[in-house]
Amino acid sequence: MRLGCLAFVLLLPGLLRAAPPVSYGRDVRPILSENCFYCHGQDTNHRKADLRLDTAEGQKAEKLIIPGKPSESELVQRILSHDADKMMPPPKSNRKLTDAQKEILQRWIAEGAKFEGHWAFQTPVRPAVPKVASVSNPIDAFIRSKLAAEKISPASEAEKTALIRRLTLDLIGLPPTPEEVDAFLKDTSANAYEKVVDRLLANPHYGERMALPWLDAARYADSNGFQQDGDTFQWVWRDWVVKALNDNMPYDRFSIEQLAGDLLPNATLDQKIASAFNRNHLVNGEGGAIPEEQRFNILFDRVDVTATNWLGLTMACCQCHDHKYDPLTQKDYYSLLAAFNNVSENGAAGYQSSKTRVSPPFIEAPSPEQKAMAASLDKIAGDLRSALTEKQKLWELRAKNDKKLEAILKNPAQAKTHFEEKVEAKLAELVKAAEAEARNYKADEIPKVMIMADDRPRESHILDRGEYLKKKEKVTFAVPATLPPLPKEAPKNRLGLARWLFTPEHPLTARVAVNRMWQTFFGVGLVKTSEDFGVQGDVPLQAELLDWLAVEFRESGWNVKKIHRLIVTSATYKQSSRVSAEVLAKDPENRYLTRFPRVRLPAMILRDLALATSGLLDLRIAGKPVYPYQPDGIWETLAITKERDFTYPNSSGADLYRRSLYTFWRRTISPANMFDASARQVCKVKPSVTNTPLHALTTLNDPTWTEAARALAVKTVKSEANTDGRLAYIYRRVLSRAPTEKEKKILQRMLDEQTAFYKKDEPAAKKLLSVGASPMDPSVDAVTQAAWTNLCLAIFNLDEALTRE
Repeated sequence: MRLGCLAFVLLLPGLLRAAPPVSYGRDVRPILSENCFYCHGQDTNHRKADLRLDTAEGQKAEKLIIPGKPSESELVQRILSHDADKMMPPPKSNRKLTDAQKEILQRWIAEGAKFEGHWAFQTPVRPAVPKVASVSNPIDAFIRSKLAAEKISPASEAEKTALIRRLTLDLIGLPPTPEEVDAFLKDTSANAYEKVVDRLLANPHYGERMALPWLDAARYADSNGFQQDGDTFQWVWRDWVVKALNDNMPYDRFSIEQLAGDLLPNATLDQKIASAFNRNHLVNGEGGAIPEEQRFNILFDRVDVTATNWLGLTMACCQCHDHKYDPLTQKDYYSLLAAFNNVSENGAAGYQSSKTRVSPPFIEAPSPEQKAMAASLDKIAGDLRSALTEKQKLWELRAKNDKKLEAILKNPAQAKTHFEEKVEAKLAELVKAAEAEARNYKADEIPKVMIMADDRPRESHILDRGEYLKKKEKVTFAVPATLPPLPKEAPKNRLGLARWLFTPEHPLTARVAVNRMWQTFFGVGLVKTSEDFGVQGDVPLQAELLDWLAVEFRESGWNVKKIHRLIVTSATYKQSSRVSAEVLAKDPENRYLTRFPRVRLPAMILRDLALATSGLLDLRIAGKPVYPYQPDGIWETLAITKERDFTYPNSSGADLYRRSLYTFWRRTISPANMFDASARQVCKVKPSVTNTPLHALTTLNDPTWTEAARALAVKTVKSEANTDGRLAYIYRRVLSRAPTEKEKKILQRMLDEQTAFYKKDEPAAKKLLSVGASPMDPSVDAVTQAAWTNLCLAIFNLDEALTRE
């Protein structure tokens, strides 16, 4: 076996001539990170043999790596050894290098063992745009140049109907109307597509669509979580996000106001509300909870959210120990935590009403209507109090001068008793009721938004294993040592931290942001691990494109809509999703962007799509959360406390049909029909996409989809006289295209079967049509309505309807 290894090494020069040079960052570091850094990396407490492989200095250990001489390097001898006492990784690690990985390490050493710093920690520099014929968008130049090098052809442009549906769903989260589709198809101008893009970017529903991933990242919810799970008023912050995105607020300002809006000079009410980003955390109000322990849990959450959301780093590891893979220490973690440790909070909900649990500091943010209502209720209570006082005076005067009363009431004491029992008691009861009404309205209706406020300076320490009672070394605010330093003039607080993220030399902020934008449109980021840009994360195949976009974003003034426009106007975005067997074999994961990725729409958008196509959707923007249909008893099963009523307060009227963005989000149990959605308990920047029978059961049986199908069926039957016209009517609304002849035949057969079934069982038809709050239309017979309802429901559940083509 040793001879076999030696022969492999002797053959290596021949292999080197045929293969491209090995890149440490692309080829070598991922192998070492996965198999070696755990024991020979950053964490001093876990390091074995006092050996580091994650730094250039560590790799210079005697005879470990001898550049140009793989056979003499101990690293190679260890990875090729079959001696359990010498081989690396050791058998007990349950890790084993593949032959290909061993070859890469040997080639790297043979080529000189050049060390490179981790790509994500290097400040991005704008690369030259490749020169590609007939390409005007820089994105396409980078993509097409790589395709040409791999001898792969890109997909052709998608059909116009698919394009406008894809674009409209991506930018505003709603399907295009038939009229919008027709206008686009008729527009033969060279900039027809760009006109649609600009119209959608200016649409007020753009902010609602783009808020969805941000709310997941911000762990936004409408309740605190845990046993009491009290309601909050954080929806005011949610509305701030939607408006900021619609206004195209520069990303640096958008971020700084959320991280430290309260610390800005002469901070406005809106800027203070923006700081509620860091109050979107769990609040444990249970009786056994220790406030100081919960306060530290909140601080840990803020560090993790900041690191994930803006840095793309998994700093949570450093809560207990130095990071085992990335150059991040426990001291880095607690020095960053110090920026958040000056808020006057104690980890528990301080303000309580009949259903809300709000922890200070908070700020009241009433609307003009709410101010007027509160003033009106106060006036009613005040008038009744005055009336009570005046009534008493009038009674005493009348009792003194009225002969009849004088005859009845023989003395002043008796007069007072009569007044108190007969008059004062009733008025006092009214005063008490009016005061309670005013008090309850202010408690439950006037928003009290939890915000940040650095009004309680505290010392910060490294905590042993993250235990709040085990304080070690004292630390002050500082940014991670491996990243650019805080500017000298920057304040040593959250505002300094927020501004530091947007310094020109910062290597991560712009990259992380544009990668998440790319993920929004393509389902997967240019860096697949959008939550982890560290050494364990994905090495981007399109690294030059990522850096070009990052620099473009920064130099554009952090203009989000500009980058969105650049992406959706690229030929790469406009490609068809169809792929040949040959291309699929060469690019199975679509890493080269050979076609547009077919991605199932998020559940929140699927619900909105069904409501929009049926005409039921209420398009009001902003406001309090609503309570659409939900299976009975779900909230009630969590009611293990008698401190509040957990009965689900079903909405009625138009509130039932508001966009999913406005659905009340309870942390202990998120909306039942929002499959794959974040629980909003922790920061989540990478969407989950699963495929289970529960999804189909939801879109086939949930009252929202059934009622939407019923409403669409009635509109269809009343709008079109024959089957062909009706099928076209439905298809144009749901799929933005006309049905094919083959599809018409299949659907006609289904319609005939459904009609025959409901003719035999009309009660079943009426039962189907009773689903939902909207009344059944008596102008269309029940059998026809039911048959077309099921047909609409089937079309809602087509793969094409559930997916961006």
